[in-house]
Amino acid sequence: MHVQSLSVRLRTALGAMAAISVLALTACSSDGGDDGGSSASAEPMESDTGGAMMETVDVTVGVIPILDVAPLYLGISEGFFEDAGLNITTELAQGGAAIVPGVVSGQFQFGFSNVTSLILAESNDLGVVAVGPGGSTTGDLMNDWAAVMTLADSGISSPKDLEGKKVAVNTLNNINTSTINKMVRDDGGDPSTITYVELAFPDIVPAVASGDVDAGQVVEPFTTIAKGQDMVNLGSNYAATDPNLMIAEYFTSATYAEENPDVVEAFTTALTQSFEYASENPDAVRAVLADYTSMDEATQQAVTLLSWPSEIDANTVQLLADLAVEDGFLTEVPDLSPLLP
Repeated sequence: MHVQSLSVRLRTALGAMAAISVLALTACSSDGGDDGGSSASAEPMESDTGGAMMETVDVTVGVIPILDVAPLYLGISEGFFEDAGLNITTELAQGGAAIVPGVVSGQFQFGFSNVTSLILAESNDLGVVAVGPGGSTTGDLMNDWAAVMTLADSGISSPKDLEGKKVAVNTLNNINTSTINKMVRDDGGDPSTITYVELAFPDIVPAVASGDVDAGQVVEPFTTIAKGQDMVNLGSNYAATDPNLMIAEYFTSATYAEENPDVVEAFTTALTQSFEYASENPDAVRAVLADYTSMDEATQQAVTLLSWPSEIDANTVQLLADLAVEDGFLTEVPDLSPLLP
């Protein structure tokens, strides 16, 4: 199926199904298109077990040039994917709404998207299969890489105070609205009274500062930017939803997984190594940001890093599916098994 027709189908049936940081592309992307391919050759290489020889397989991964995908770039530079027999090329996309149909159509062999977008894709029978986690909250309500920000004189001092207010998010009816809604409900408020305004991440802090909206949900590096303007942090909507909330997943198509199980296994193995390395080497994470984003060195050092778990969190997938139903994004929870470990 053609990528364009799939994209139209996604947008029509599911609404705005962008990944969590889709519009951070504007502020964080490096120049150009393809980026980050490893230098692995197509020559045969010895397997880790010292047994049979295998040829390097070329695969393309659809990504957004944001903080979340730093472990993938570290894994490429450290040779984890090359050692697994994979030559990785990363291709920049405009978010989950482009990455999902790109993977389903075969344009990308693997992709990165937030969990709610993948749940919505699964509810529409698009045939996606998770192959690894994509990043989690730090679990620290007031010191996470994501936050809901407002002005000090806004009269908003807790999530409950967002009742009846205008709140900016990067995408409507997706992971940020559902987690803010839960945050407000848990604080005793009624989120149905909130007016959500869709803005690009780079535009959210200025909109809060100007009073165009009462509060805004941001992720790094905009969380750090908002703090630098002395805005009030109401807390992380991710950490408030669950201290172990997994925000995103790497995935492939059901067809590719069935036809290429060895490649999928190799990718998952190398990705796990990459996450473990990122968790143990935060300085390397900050350094690799210069390879694929336009963050300056001061911002690289200031941003709060994600947590990168080595396994998919099944509780997160179920929770976000339940929230999607509660907030009316879905009428019922779809079969979640393709998105679970």
